[in-house]
Amino acid sequence: MNINGLIDMVIKQVVNRLLRAGVDKGIDMAARRGPAKRPAEMDEQELAQHRAARQTARRAKQALRAGRRIGRF
Repeated sequence: MNINGLIDMVIKQVVNRLLRAGVDKGIDMAARRGPAKRPAEMDEQELAQHRAARQTARRAKQALRAGRRIGRF
């Protein structure tokens, strides 16, 4: 393999990691949307909605990871 192939391989890996980090950060920000209250300050309905949003974000990340694994093949 020549040097251009090696450079391209390294650049692709770096770009993929940066993209993955950006997507994960975006999911986290979307899950935390709304009033910035601590769980101790929330009422029961807000707390339930907060938990559901975090669980949905966790599932979305898991689905993205699974898709990345499948995409490697």
